[in-house]
Amino acid sequence: MELNDTGTERGDKVGNATRARILVVDDDPHMQLAITTCLSRKEYELVVAPNGAAALEHLERGSFDLILSDQQMPEMSGLELLAAMQKRNIETPLIMITAYGTINQAVEAMQRGASDFLTKPFSATDLERIVERRLTPEAKHIRQKSSHQKGGRPIITNDPLMIRVLEVAEAVARSEATVLIQGESGTGKELVARFVHASSPRAQQAFVAVNCAALPASLLESELFGHEKGAFTGAQARKIGKFELAHNGTILLDEISEMDIALQAKLLRVLQEREVDRVGGRDPVTIDVRVLATTNRDLEESVREGRFRADLFYRLNVIPLTLPPLRARISDIKLLTEHFMRQYLGNNAPALPAEVLQSLLSHSWPGNIRELQNAVQRAAILSRGATPCESDFLLSASATMQLESVRLEAPRVGSIHSMVEKIVDNGIEPDRSALNDSVMIRSGMTVQEMERALILETLRATSNNRTEAAKLLGISIRTLRNKLHEYRGGEVGAEE
Repeated sequence: MELNDTGTERGDKVGNATRARILVVDDDPHMQLAITTCLSRKEYELVVAPNGAAALEHLERGSFDLILSDQQMPEMSGLELLAAMQKRNIETPLIMITAYGTINQAVEAMQRGASDFLTKPFSATDLERIVERRLTPEAKHIRQKSSHQKGGRPIITNDPLMIRVLEVAEAVARSEATVLIQGESGTGKELVARFVHASSPRAQQAFVAVNCAALPASLLESELFGHEKGAFTGAQARKIGKFELAHNGTILLDEISEMDIALQAKLLRVLQEREVDRVGGRDPVTIDVRVLATTNRDLEESVREGRFRADLFYRLNVIPLTLPPLRARISDIKLLTEHFMRQYLGNNAPALPAEVLQSLLSHSWPGNIRELQNAVQRAAILSRGATPCESDFLLSASATMQLESVRLEAPRVGSIHSMVEKIVDNGIEPDRSALNDSVMIRSGMTVQEMERALILETLRATSNNRTEAAKLLGISIRTLRNKLHEYRGGEVGAEE
């Protein structure tokens, strides 16, 4: 194919289709030749520029479908070219080529707006594949997509910040680098971790998730690395740890910041040596595992405070991904609400009134997407299939809101009696207009009376569905049955 070095003409046509026009930016003549020789087999129109400044001249004279740019170049680097393009509002997708597999440069390029990256050395197949992927109509209109899914549950978003995170996640998934996913609770960190795994070459292998906050250090070590029979009291058989179970696949260390600092040292050795020592074992076991980690804390602050090892932080923080909170994704609130409405009420879910939507948009969502999902589920239950009103979501600073926040702590509270007791101790003043008369809190009212009113009102709201009422109250169905027995069931008259 004849190369065009002027950039003044639009691509020729092959048959009925216009050939994609690609600008190759590289100061190395050998690399220019290698790239153009490979891509010429696909009949693209190729234009070559020896540096970023020359590339800008081509971009100002004509349009391109794609840019392949080296990162390290004299006069103007690839990142500087990218910045100059953004300043001139040139939106042509750019694939950054970085040397020696420098993953940090690649991630920086993606975070600054590059569409993808390619690390040297790369094969002709790698080059052709990445170019073809970026020239598809789907890639050109990625910001219009609302559902990003690679197996598992979809990630629902139209937000540019979140889409950029997913673009970076999909790009780095092809590498073996460790990824640290940070964000507030409820922002979808595990969903993004599964997205990385599903986008990686290990997608068909195991994905093993471990909650580092759920177990004490002694049990977590055995859970992660396994143990031999007789290693400690109660070890009646060999146990294969999560790292071994994830061999050839991916392991997710969820809430890594909660791991005991003594165990962090053992984890660091596993990441460095790629082998695990079972508790009580004599010989290490070699593993091949991609490691992902999540945290809702500022790990750098934890390092400064001595609660997290600096060397482990740097080992994990090869690829940092930070998920924006829902309050920074305002455009996604309506999208997510409609998604959850369909989930709980079916495809014929009613449209939300404008005032309800405005209330959702103005809420701060400290619990992020998880809080929104819970609110929609409540509204679906309380509205009984009708169009939900604002009070059904229980978003106001009222007694209903406070009761719900305490309900979310029910595993720690232990019982509905303790829950109401906590409300009294905290001096919560309810918004009486938002409550049914039967659950009004009055001066002189006993905790038992409040408890009874709350249970009976919740049963009414769920059409006497005891299972759903127990779930909303944060108690077991057995506890609810016992309470109703105390009240003799006179006002309920419902069967399970």
